[in-house]
Formats: sequence, structure tokens, C-alpha cells
Amino acid sequence: MLDRPVIDQIGLEGKWDFVPTWTPQGNQFASLGAAPSAVPDPDSDGPPDLVTAMQQQLGLKLSATKAMVDVLVIDRVEKPLGN
Repeated sequence: MLDRPVIDQIGLEGKWDFVPTWTPQGNQFASLGAAPSAVPDPDSDGPPDLVTAMQQQLGLKLSATKAMVDVLVIDRVEKPLGN
């Protein structure tokens, strides 16, 4: 949904179930094949954007930083041979 990876640095254990209410911004769903949406008016009474919703509703802050991430590199792909 975001334009970069999100890395969990809070260290909470276990599974958590939450449902934040937020308004998608521009091309957040473009990677899933959705058409870009109009950016909502910030003065409207609708839900906030994802970053604001995470902080207001869950107390989690998303901040840009440099960090090590795992990357999968595929050197070559071939069709499978017949059985």
C-alpha cells in the first residue's frame, strides 16, 4: 500500500487483529492493478490517510529511515520439463 517496504521495529510478540479506518491516497493500490484514485480533500470529514490513521488509531508511527531488508533476486527462469 505504501511506496516502500515497512519494517516491524516495535518488537511486540504474538498475533494482533485490528481494523484501522483510513482513506486510500492516489495510487496506493496501483501495485494491485487498481486505477489511481482522486486524492480526497484534507478538510473533509472522511477518514485520514493511512500514515495518520496508524498513528491516531493504533499509536504506531511510520517513519522513513534506512534499514537492511531481505531481497530475493531471481537470476533465471525456465519452463519446467515434462514429466
